[in-house]
Amino acid sequence: MLERLMSFLKELPGVGDADQVPGADDPRVAAAALMFHVIDADGVREDAERKKLRQVLADAYSVSGSELEGIITAAEKAEREAVDLFAFTSVLNRQLDGNAKIEFIGILWEMVYADGESHELEDNIVWRVAELIGVSPRDRVLMRQKVRGDAAGDGDD
Repeated sequence: MLERLMSFLKELPGVGDADQVPGADDPRVAAAALMFHVIDADGVREDAERKKLRQVLADAYSVSGSELEGIITAAEKAEREAVDLFAFTSVLNRQLDGNAKIEFIGILWEMVYADGESHELEDNIVWRVAELIGVSPRDRVLMRQKVRGDAAGDGDD
């Protein structure tokens, strides 16, 4: 019986093999799944959006190579299987403090503007995520303005 219990515990996500694909309860996967949800909202996943998502994940979590690929794979799978946003926002609520939540909303705005335009469905998802993680409407709008200003500045160079 003890052997069966040990075998079961080793098969749990995140236990045992360090190379295992992380699960949806990993905050990196939850964040990436929400990013995928935003970039897929308009029905078109542009290369620029996918590239921005990879860059943001790599920078924010200091990951690369197979670890980055594992997070992306797990996030895409989790996002496809999700029935709502709560599964992901609840993970972020447990892991992020107030400032980090605001910064995450900024990251979602970066996903919105990654293809050079804003779609009302993408805007709505950011609004809903902000509500679920407790970011005020004021902070959400300020982050949008900041990201939109940064995106407009990038195009001028």
